[in-house]
Amino acid sequence: MKDKRNSSTRAAGDPDLTRESWKVFQIMAEFVEGFERLARIKPSVSMFGSARLPAESPFYKLAEEIGRLVSDAGFSVVTGGGPGLMEAFNKGAYAGRSASIGLNIQLPQEQIANHFQDEALYFRHFFSRKVMFVKYASAYVVLPGGFGTLDELAEILTLIQTGKSRRIPVILVHEPFWNGLMQWFRNALLAHATISPMDMDLFVVVDTPQQVVEAIFRYYEQRGLAPGAPDKAPILDL
Repeated sequence: MKDKRNSSTRAAGDPDLTRESWKVFQIMAEFVEGFERLARIKPSVSMFGSARLPAESPFYKLAEEIGRLVSDAGFSVVTGGGPGLMEAFNKGAYAGRSASIGLNIQLPQEQIANHFQDEALYFRHFFSRKVMFVKYASAYVVLPGGFGTLDELAEILTLIQTGKSRRIPVILVHEPFWNGLMQWFRNALLAHATISPMDMDLFVVVDTPQQVVEAIFRYYEQRGLAPGAPDKAPILDL
């Protein structure tokens, strides 16, 4: 018969298990620092797009213009802090009147932080970083990107759909890029009833920087930027 007490004793002395247990404090520290620093920069807009696109890409210029307009409109701009379109968003915001924030991730092949950050935070864990993108955001702006960008888009849509996050504007930019995904949503997800028709109203698709700003202000013109009573519980629980 297996001796469970001996097994427990061995587990208690396992250095790998001890290391895993101490990771709880690393994760806690990331949340505490993130909450303390980001709570001061509201209102903010979280922005996403490919890290791979160079400065010569037309999407880079588009992202820079969006960052500048949103910053001048009074919103801090929050990105992943890396190269490509993240850099473009930060660059535009850095030249604007509001703060440019980078939530940098430490990767095995190290991500190079861009130089256009008024405030930079560093994370070892994707999941704690993802909470920071959502918790204080007044809007999400999503430009063309890869798996990481799609991950962040799916994350915010899921949180809003399930009531785990308050409703905020989710704005996809450049309709030709997103058109195929929108068709798949309609022809596959809606057709098989894996989402409801009202879920298609959780986001809008626009093409210009000015339309991004207009979509944000149009959403809040009746409800105001400050979270109402129904919104406070999901924000605190997130």
